[in-house]
Amino acid sequence: MATICSGVRAASTVGSMSPSEIVTAFIEAIERKDVAAAAAMASPSISYENMPMQPIIGRDSMAATLEMFLGNANEVDWVIVRQHEVGNVVFNERIDRFQIGDGWLELPLAGVFEVDADGLISLWRDYFDLASYQRQLAELTES
Repeated sequence: MATICSGVRAASTVGSMSPSEIVTAFIEAIERKDVAAAAAMASPSISYENMPMQPIIGRDSMAATLEMFLGNANEVDWVIVRQHEVGNVVFNERIDRFQIGDGWLELPLAGVFEVDADGLISLWRDYFDLASYQRQLAELTES
């Protein structure tokens, strides 16, 4: 389950869930490695942006990319350090953790999500240090 250490929520809601609750449920699906459930919470035209890489456009492309990122992980734990919501935009500071073999890849990052009027995530942008990710992944996957 996504661990939220602190957060502020505005009064905005989409259906019965606020944008912040939608993003948290999305992260919880990813932690379960349930890519289908996560994809169901994304707009068909989602823009998934891992900065500084090129945007990935569309639900199916996002799902394929998630499958790739989660493929080596035995366990996934995304700690939400803080999360704030302003209207339909959710900002969070996270530590995305992936257990690979006997070790953990830990990636501090900042995420930005936009939730559309239908309650679907239409933008997911994560800012992180790509070199740190690549270095840790190489160390954990060396055979």
